[in-house]
Order: sequence, then structure tokens, then C-alpha cells
Amino acid sequence: MFYHLLYPLHEWHVFFNVFRYITFRTIYAIVTAGLLVYFLMPPFIRYIKRRQFGQVIREIGPDHQHKAGTPTMGGVVIIFSVLVAVLLWGNLTNLYLWLTIGIFLVFGIIGLLDDWYKVTRKRPLGLTGRQKLLLQALAAIVFLALALKFGTFDTRLSVPFFKEFRPDLGLLYFPFTVLVIVGASNAVNLTDGLDGLAIGPFIVVAGVYMLFVYLAGHAKLASYLHIPYVPGSGELCVFCGALLGAGLGFLWYNAYPAEIFMGDVGSLSLGASLGALAVLSKQELLLVLAGGIFVAEALSVMLQVVYFRLTGGKRVFLMAPLHHHFEKKGWPEPKIIVRFWIISAFLGLLAISTLKLR
Repeated sequence: MFYHLLYPLHEWHVFFNVFRYITFRTIYAIVTAGLLVYFLMPPFIRYIKRRQFGQVIREIGPDHQHKAGTPTMGGVVIIFSVLVAVLLWGNLTNLYLWLTIGIFLVFGIIGLLDDWYKVTRKRPLGLTGRQKLLLQALAAIVFLALALKFGTFDTRLSVPFFKEFRPDLGLLYFPFTVLVIVGASNAVNLTDGLDGLAIGPFIVVAGVYMLFVYLAGHAKLASYLHIPYVPGSGELCVFCGALLGAGLGFLWYNAYPAEIFMGDVGSLSLGASLGALAVLSKQELLLVLAGGIFVAEALSVMLQVVYFRLTGGKRVFLMAPLHHHFEKKGWPEPKIIVRFWIISAFLGLLAISTLKLR
């Protein structure tokens, strides 16, 4: 909104020219989203406590019963803050900005329904896995169809560390996109099992893609670095900045010991947003590297399930997802969280290094 209201005034005074720059608007999107979460979260926590919408803790696995009743659905405040920041600082004529907002909101609504069923005890486990996957897949398909129809976009795949190798997936790009977006969404959801465990790596990955969408939207830099040029994708920096700022604001309250959890409304929407950014920046496979923590958590669950069925009850890990395995080994919760953050930071740096290692 500020871009449309204030940038035209640059003809009257040179100061208003700053609203033209994506970097300037991204910085203030970070600040806006962060401050909104910081100030809105305390009254939201009080409201959730009054309504007695607390986290439901399953009895199997590590003993987290002391966390039962901790306010949840903090993702509602995250989503609201991100939307306000993007609407204030973004160029609202940008197609990719609206596509990411759309997928962010849809996955948030799916998560909200799941959380609502849980906290109201209408369904102890929320939506069924099949229901969630179907809704998520439909949203991802619509997202890609709109991007291909109205955007400057193609179905070729960018491979990290290779500057010339870009295979065209054709129609297979549809199921691939579904896998990226739905997979990222559920991987973040699986990681969100300890205080601050998911939001830390999320902030790192959001920062990585903030750089990559900026470069992808800059013709000269994209050409110099041999990465796909996607006209208009640079505006997604503002969205990434809002995600990063909201993540930092939420971490203030979600750090150990957590005052509130993000719930599925937060984890599903945040994960889907990373998948969408990966697709629109044409850096889909980079998400495996930058979001390695999320990938490891999701793979640990899949390996555990497959191995359990093939061997008639044996396990690869003491418990899945992976963070529960380390809990079972006796690691204190804060140690697991911080070490996962450290690994995520190194993976983020490695992802950025692919810009030159080609």
C-alpha cells in the first residue's frame, strides 16, 4: 500500500523515492511483522487461556504432559502479521506476491480447522491425514496452474551446483510441485515438536530464500550467477521479510519454555510458504539443502514406518520424528533445539554457497 500511495510522490520530493526499492520495503516488512507479533501475542495468549484452547499432548513418547494446556494456535497471529506487513510494504500489482499469499492462507485455514477440531475435542486427532493431504494437493495444483498461466514461468528444474543442467519436467512438474509444497508443509509440521525447534530453522530458510528470490528477479545478477531469471519474483523479498520478522517475533514467546505453540495453523502455512517460494524462485531442490532439518525429520518418520512394517515391529530410531529419538537418548530439550538450530544455520550457508559453486 505504501508503495502505491507514497512512491508517486517522489516527483514532489526525492525522499519518497526510497519506496521504490525492494530492499527498503523488505527491511520494514521485517520490522512491521516482528513488532506486530511481539505486541499482539500477549493478548492472544490471554484469550486462548480464557477459552481453554490448550495443546493436546499424546501420551505415547517422551513425557511432555507438563506442556498440556499450553496455549496453541499462535500461527493465527503470525499469519495476520505477515499479511499486514505484506499489504503495507508490497507492490500489490505483483502476481507472485498474491500467489504466495494465497497458498499461505489456504494452508493456514487447513491447519486452523485441524487445530479447532483438536482443542474443542470434536475430533481428538483433528482432520484425518487423507483429508489434509487432499486439500493440500488441490491447493498446490491450483497454485501452479495459476503461476504457469499468468506468470513468466516454466517447468524446467534448476539443479544446485550445476549451472547448465536444467531438465524440463513437462507435465511431471505438477506432481513434483505438489510434492515440494505439501512435503515442505508437513515436514515443518513434524518438526514442530519441541519449544522453538521448528521456528528457528524456518527463520534460516526464509532468510536464504529472501536472497534467492531477489537474485532471481534481477536480470543482470541472475545472468551473472547462472540462475534462472524470473521477472517479478524479486517482490517476494517483501513476503520473505514478513515471514522472517514474524518468525523472530514468535520465537520470543515460543523459545524454551514456550508460552505458546504455533499449532498446525502456523506450521502448515509456514511450510507451504517455503515450498511456494522454492517453486517460484526456480530453486526447488535447494529446499532439500537449506531445509535439511525439516527433510531429516520427515525422512525419519517415513523410514521408521517402512522399516517397522517390513521387519514386523523393529525400529530404526528409538522414536520418530528425529528429535524424539534424541530425547529418548537422554538429551535435554534445550540442547536438541539449539543443536538443530546450529545445523540449520550451517545448511543455510551451504545453500547460499551454491551461487558460486557451479
